[in-house]
Amino acid sequence: MNEIIRNAHSSVARTSLDPQDWSDFRALAHRMLDDAIDGIANVRARPVWQPIPDATRAAFKADVPHEASELAEVYREFVEHVAPYATGNVHPGFMGWVHGGGTAVGMIAEMLAAGLNANLGGRDHMPIEVERQIVDWMRRLFAFPDSASGIFVTGTSMANLMAVLVARSAALGTLARQHGIGNDGAVLTAYTSQAAHGCVSRAMDIAGLGTDALRKIGVDAGHRIDLAALRAQLTVDREIGFKPFLVVASAGTVDIGAIDDLEAIAELCREEGIWFHVDGAFGALAIFSPELAPLLRGIERADSIALDFHKWGQVPYDAGFLLVRDGEQHRQAFAQPAAYLRREARGLAAGAVWPCDLGPDLSRGFRALKTWFTLKTFGTDRLGATITRSCALAKYLEARVLAEPRLELLAPVNLNIVCFRYRADDAVNREIVADIQESGIAAPASTTLGGRFAIRAAIVNHRTEEADINALVGAVLEFGGRRCGDGMIEVEAPPLAAQ
Repeated sequence: MNEIIRNAHSSVARTSLDPQDWSDFRALAHRMLDDAIDGIANVRARPVWQPIPDATRAAFKADVPHEASELAEVYREFVEHVAPYATGNVHPGFMGWVHGGGTAVGMIAEMLAAGLNANLGGRDHMPIEVERQIVDWMRRLFAFPDSASGIFVTGTSMANLMAVLVARSAALGTLARQHGIGNDGAVLTAYTSQAAHGCVSRAMDIAGLGTDALRKIGVDAGHRIDLAALRAQLTVDREIGFKPFLVVASAGTVDIGAIDDLEAIAELCREEGIWFHVDGAFGALAIFSPELAPLLRGIERADSIALDFHKWGQVPYDAGFLLVRDGEQHRQAFAQPAAYLRREARGLAAGAVWPCDLGPDLSRGFRALKTWFTLKTFGTDRLGATITRSCALAKYLEARVLAEPRLELLAPVNLNIVCFRYRADDAVNREIVADIQESGIAAPASTTLGGRFAIRAAIVNHRTEEADINALVGAVLEFGGRRCGDGMIEVEAPPLAAQ
């Protein structure tokens, strides 16, 4: 028997994936951590973004790695081929999309979460209690009842889909989960604005309701949903036999950051008996800012709220979140009994509602830890101040645009997004955006407003300063002048990372 145990132990030792020399591994790991910290600390020394060389792309066409490699060699490939060509949202000059800049604190927390390797699908362990604490904090911030539920997901696209599913279940009853949506589901209609994020339409598609069942209502001069048009569409749909079941309001639209009149929509949904959901991907966290929170008046009346901590919350990707007022309705939309998920009175399988009862995932990472570290380390007051600051920088950019005759503002600045253009045609402005991105000076994005191409600057990164705004404006004028031949302004590009 002892010989069998010795042989089994020897076999396990040979197949373990732990380092054979922990001292060597520790030294390399410390070097990796130092490099990662240096990368954040010295982020301004490199371009915001740079094109990927053909040789680097080719390096990732290699065959499946059947044989082992030294960790140091794998890390060398990462340093040479991956790190220099990331999206660039850590950089203060990144203003292209609503991507948070992350923090060194969040990076360390992500490492700690990986060390625990916890599965937050369920069972009785402290990582789930960490997630539950954040759910409780969100209840308090948004003035939701103690019975409200919440869950971490990949992002607001998933959170919006889950909200549609909860609203669908509330409208049709839980039997629809067994029998399908049937004839009753075929007449369900949902409502959002033409300025809403495309993931709302996609959610209707995935939920089996169809994109045609989503009514996209026009917007007013402030790019908010037109309430009169919404009310009129509800009346028409009811008269012809449809069943309105959901309104999705936006707290920070994708193009310009507009916030719908949440108070008025909440009242309308109460009158009509319709589920009121708020897509607050980045705007909902304005609740952290005493100056901006009043813009969200009415959000506390929502039936559900979707948001991303990885945007204005500066948590490293990914950390989406769904909050639902009626926790029991949330559970009924997803919970599914299974012998292997049986709850016990004691032991590791103890506990009441598990996260897997509130969403489609059984295997779930510890997203809550980096969020918990971020909220605990900085506090909502400091995070709120960074949010307020990003909006102030947007107003600064707006003033720069209005003061420059060669630039044109294309939309009101509601929060942190500025849409403008060089006074030239769409083709020139499209080239300006690409020129700036490839220069490494800044990384704006683009959109279309009223049929016109817009340079879109979304100021989200907590590292961004007025100097970064000035660099963006200078670059637009420089490249616009080059393409139109109406002036030259010298703009110094940052050094390119080592190729």
